[in-house]
Amino acid sequence: MSNRSAYLQTMIALASAAFGVVAALAWNSAITALVRQIFGIIITIVAVIVMVNLGKMAERSGEAKA
Repeated sequence: MSNRSAYLQTMIALASAAFGVVAALAWNSAITALVRQIFGIIITIVAVIVMVNLGKMAERSGEAKA
């Protein structure tokens, strides 16, 4: 495994954990108020978009090596 591939896998794992925690905290706060709920939805959408893009980057990285 190359350094770039290991770096990318580490970044994906860290980003997944970080966005999971942020989304969970945002949803926890969202229960208390409607404004917080809107914030939770936005954070969740951003987290999903980031994770989809990181997945695409990982696929491209794997294809480039082959």
